[in-house]
Amino acid sequence: MQQSKSLKFSVDTIGFPLLFVMVLWIIYWVEMRFNFNFNVFGVYPRTLEGLRGVLFSPFVHGSLKHLFNNSIPLFVLTVALFYFYRDIRWKVLFFGLLLTGIATWLIGRSSLHIGASGVVYMLVALLFFKGIFSKQYQLTALALVVVFLYGGMFWYVFPVDPTISWEGHLSGFIIGFIFAFIFKSAPIERKKYEWEREEYNPDDDPFLQQFDENGNFIETPKEDVVDSQITLHSTNNNNERTNNASSKPIKIVYTLKKDSEGGTE
Repeated sequence: MQQSKSLKFSVDTIGFPLLFVMVLWIIYWVEMRFNFNFNVFGVYPRTLEGLRGVLFSPFVHGSLKHLFNNSIPLFVLTVALFYFYRDIRWKVLFFGLLLTGIATWLIGRSSLHIGASGVVYMLVALLFFKGIFSKQYQLTALALVVVFLYGGMFWYVFPVDPTISWEGHLSGFIIGFIFAFIFKSAPIERKKYEWEREEYNPDDDPFLQQFDENGNFIETPKEDVVDSQITLHSTNNNNERTNNASSKPIKIVYTLKKDSEGGTE
């Protein structure tokens, strides 16, 4: 059975993104509550031990501000991904997380890289570029909304702040841009006109039947004209009968009655 590509809202559209964000907050709460330090599970570039951060680093954050700044865009962008790109959502999240982490491991500075910001940048780039390339107004509008909300994040793919992992941002942005080309299928089925369908036959089109092979208008057959004239004549006769009946003179009769004094009323 072919899956419909029409946009549909369901519980998992918000449920899974909310679950992702809740996991981040629960992990941070465990750190604070039990005095753990999960920063060691971040990506440490070009070391074998640092590869574990490819899986774990997006779930670890250094401060409450760091966690809060990633939570809102991660939730908003993941909801957009689940709503508009339902068919590829899990592939984007899983492979996007892995490839962003690997790219950070390859190009990053010799330091621990933690946080979900790489995934956020991957989603920003994917939603923007795929929306532009799709040439569908819904996805193009989504791309413009993403730019309006998070366009200022673009500057942080450059080393403007030594305390920020710009390598993770750049890695996510590049992976999202590549995904926009890899996932080419249109998430929304474009509505087709009748003449764009495969089963369309021009010979059965009532409109085209009024024109000859040279595009000249074909006059209505005479028998149809005669039938129309008969119908019109019959209608006119009925109207005339109605008008004659309504225009028939009305005769009024007066009766005079004598009163007892010999006069009339």
